[in-house]
Amino acid sequence: MARHIEHEVAYYYDFHPTEEDLMGETSVHATLVHYLIEVLTWLLHGQTCAVYENLNFYQTSNPKEYPLAPDIAIIKGVDFQHVRSWRVGKTGPAPQVVFEIASEETWKKDLEEKPTKYALMGVEEYFAYDPNEPPIGREGARRLFGWQLDWERRAMREMPLGPGGRLWSSHLNSFLVPEREYLRLYDRPGQRHLTQAEALAERLRSLGLDPNQI
Repeated sequence: MARHIEHEVAYYYDFHPTEEDLMGETSVHATLVHYLIEVLTWLLHGQTCAVYENLNFYQTSNPKEYPLAPDIAIIKGVDFQHVRSWRVGKTGPAPQVVFEIASEETWKKDLEEKPTKYALMGVEEYFAYDPNEPPIGREGARRLFGWQLDWERRAMREMPLGPGGRLWSSHLNSFLVPEREYLRLYDRPGQRHLTQAEALAERLRSLGLDPNQI
């Protein structure tokens, strides 16, 4: 029997497409999102944490509220659960970290509007990355942007880039490093965080085995 949730809201956009849903997704965008989810899932395994892709997040009980649906959302302190959408403060807390991956249609909003929207939701770290070649609509080569929440002002403060255009995520305890179509995560000593499949392959090689022959 399905569990009844008191005051459960049937949100309109859980059953109807948003503007973003109607946009096509490039292979570059999809590949990076899936890669990052695999890296993050393995990085955070063993911790109480949930990683979601393109899940609708709401903040009120208004059934017509327009959701925020980050490409990747990381919610620490809760277990993953199969939900249609997430109401902040009722289903669970706001994501501590969100990622948006650039597309032609959304990149301007990702950089100019979403920092404020995510701040109001209570997101503590927001990262936007452009894997496209060349970067969308810009002459420069900058691909990675990041913001941290200033709780007193309830506003995002843009993070200055470090060497090589990298940024530090306190919640992920990792450097985010742009590498063209990929956004890599590294620990402080400079070791790249791997997917589970990559970690297994490395383990086999360390034992003198060829993972391609197994």
